[in-house]
Amino acid sequence: MKIDVKDKAFSEINEEIRKYEEIQLVNCLGQRFIASGMGGKKIVIDGVPGNALGAYNNGSEITVNGNAQDATGDTMNSGTIVIHGNIGDAAGYAMRGGEIYIKGNAGYRAGIHMKEYKEQKPVIVIGGKAGCFLGEYQAGGLIIVLGIDHENDQMGDFPCTGMHGGKIVIRGKADHIVFPAQTKTAPSSDSDIEEIMPFVKKYCHYFGYDEKWVMDSEFTTVTPDSNNPYKQLYVAN
Repeated sequence: MKIDVKDKAFSEINEEIRKYEEIQLVNCLGQRFIASGMGGKKIVIDGVPGNALGAYNNGSEITVNGNAQDATGDTMNSGTIVIHGNIGDAAGYAMRGGEIYIKGNAGYRAGIHMKEYKEQKPVIVIGGKAGCFLGEYQAGGLIIVLGIDHENDQMGDFPCTGMHGGKIVIRGKADHIVFPAQTKTAPSSDSDIEEIMPFVKKYCHYFGYDEKWVMDSEFTTVTPDSNNPYKQLYVAN
């Protein structure tokens, strides 16, 4: 079902989405909260959705043929969001599961407060450059930054601030990036590469990149250096 949503409020759009398992929204222009909390839907959006696209996503597949704004995938539990463009700030805020694929660049604070529990492990793949504060307070999950067309400039300042769980894998060397003291940085291991491969394959499938070309690079892995990097702030020596 194709629906023109140019002059519709987000509440009207969500009412329409609930009627169908598959739906295409055309002429989207800034409406917030699209598909919030929904599961089992396949949604294609032509245009630019507003903030909190797919918030609390519970198993829906959402594709945006364009850019997206802030807080995409806010607190999502499962499902997939694919952005054929760039994305605003705080993508995957408090994300608890599911996958977000961004063809281009991400704004500030992508992956902030990401977390995982047992089999629930969220993933964000950023094809271009990440903005400042990537992985801020990250507690779990996996962030992959491919840096396509941004070699040696894969992210902004202050990445991993407060990071205490999860993992970030960066395509290329990261010698030029300043990470906080509570993290450790190393060339990606074979197990790291094995872990990211399924998601890189999906990225290449969604956006038409050659998998061998993307993977023909060094990779760098960033993790917290302790399960409790702030212990010294609360426990006397």
